Amino acid sequence: MTQPSATTPVQGLVFPAAKGTSQRRSTPTVKQVLAAALAPLDADAAMQVQGETHWRTSYPRHFKRWVEGALAQPGAAVASAQAGLEAAMKALRWSADGQDMSLCDALDQFKAGSTPLSRPLQTHTLTGHRSALDTGHPLAIPYKGRLLTGAALAEQARAWAVRGIIESSAAQALIDCVDNPQWFDLSDRTLVLLGAGSEAGPLKMLSRWRANIVAIDLPRPGVWARIASIAERGNAVIHVPVTQAGPQTPWTERAGADLLTHLPDIAHWLRSFKGPLDVAAHCYADGERHLRLAAAMDALQALACQENPQSTLAFLATPTDVYAVPQHTAAISLARFRDRPLLSKLLQRGLSVATGARFFKPNVEAMVPKGASAKSAVVDSLVIQQGPNYALAKRLQQWRALVARAAGHPVSINVAPPTETSSVLSNRAIAAGYQAADVFGVEVFQPETTTALMAALWVHDLRRGAQQTAPDAAAPAHPLDLISQGACHGGFWTVSYCPRTALPFVAVLGLLRAFRAAIKRSIKPMRQARQQTKLLQAE
Repeated sequence: MTQPSATTPVQGLVFPAAKGTSQRRSTPTVKQVLAAALAPLDADAAMQVQGETHWRTSYPRHFKRWVEGALAQPGAAVASAQAGLEAAMKALRWSADGQDMSLCDALDQFKAGSTPLSRPLQTHTLTGHRSALDTGHPLAIPYKGRLLTGAALAEQARAWAVRGIIESSAAQALIDCVDNPQWFDLSDRTLVLLGAGSEAGPLKMLSRWRANIVAIDLPRPGVWARIASIAERGNAVIHVPVTQAGPQTPWTERAGADLLTHLPDIAHWLRSFKGPLDVAAHCYADGERHLRLAAAMDALQALACQENPQSTLAFLATPTDVYAVPQHTAAISLARFRDRPLLSKLLQRGLSVATGARFFKPNVEAMVPKGASAKSAVVDSLVIQQGPNYALAKRLQQWRALVARAAGHPVSINVAPPTETSSVLSNRAIAAGYQAADVFGVEVFQPETTTALMAALWVHDLRRGAQQTAPDAAAPAHPLDLISQGACHGGFWTVSYCPRTALPFVAVLGLLRAFRAAIKRSIKPMRQARQQTKLLQAE
């Protein structure tokens, strides 16, 4: 995975060039960063990362080693996360104006305000036309043609938890939201959305809850026109970065900035908003660009925390990752694997012998100690097709969450359910697998459901965050509990099989379902035409 080389230097946040060449490859950086995070936990594991010769197919086991190491050594988990973040900041480069420096050094310059601005930004403010919160309960979650509110939402949250679709802590958080409608007047917060136009982002919901929103996204007029439409239908105040231009130029053509090339401009503009910021990382891109975006978002979040101790951070974790899951959740997966039908056991045993045990591996292999008395388990839901760049991008966010929480900043990091977003469905294997995920006990959500669900959990965490960081608050049993609590994994943690080892078969089943549905759609008009012909003949 190489960034394209050209006669002119690549500008902005880039990977380091290989020694003696102009090639900027992501793999050496990913290995270097993961090895640095593993070193405080397991020196041998760190060396194995650097020596891995089949990186593209074997990277999941190395990311799993980090979770296993952090789980076994709670006292070293935060230090390991800090080491990974520091390694990323030192390895990645900021290239601009003929200079090439580490992102770490660039951040110092951003903080000092000594970096020249290439795209000075001003503020354009959008104000919603609604003057108050919607009548009734402000939280309404669309789900399968219904709009869940109040008691119906609480009932559905409990049902999801019983089925193993979300954690019981997530269900309780939603019930708390139902019981506290006053939480959803967000006029006292300043919410920074990095990737405001994201398909799974919370903008639509926040725009109905009187939020003060600082919206950052790419300079694309279509994106900003859509954001303006959302703002007009809501009751929020949305602040948009715009460049100076003649009065005849529409603001949508001057709005936005690219995190990868205009990072110092965005950092400088964010300083114009006084007080603590609630900074959410929601940007997404394909391939190596996603990892660079994750680093850019991390830089802004780190600056926000440094400049105000009351700033908070928010992340959407992916279900397709490696996690330490609670004992009761792991027990469900173990029971489902143990109690699967005899025919399935026989067929899978034969397949295992024929393929060297590559398929239908158990999702949970064993319980492992997590502390003096508690136990946990490691669930590996990484999908090879998403690649190591994506895996590290999401790991950087988990590391930042752990480090910020340890420093006293309230952090909202919740695992989002598998969702049929356009970015996910662009991967054919995953898209096909989602078509038949229900066969294995996984529920795939529609984007509008996920958006509302995760926005509600963010509000919950914002309102509960001050209590979590109070001096007399009980410390979590393990740092990784921050990530497992409130998870809406869609069933990835409770299924029988490691998702990656069942995906080829689920994908085939999904393709068959899609083919059957296409046949039905093609037959239906023919049947209707025959029926219409019969009616005409009868007349």
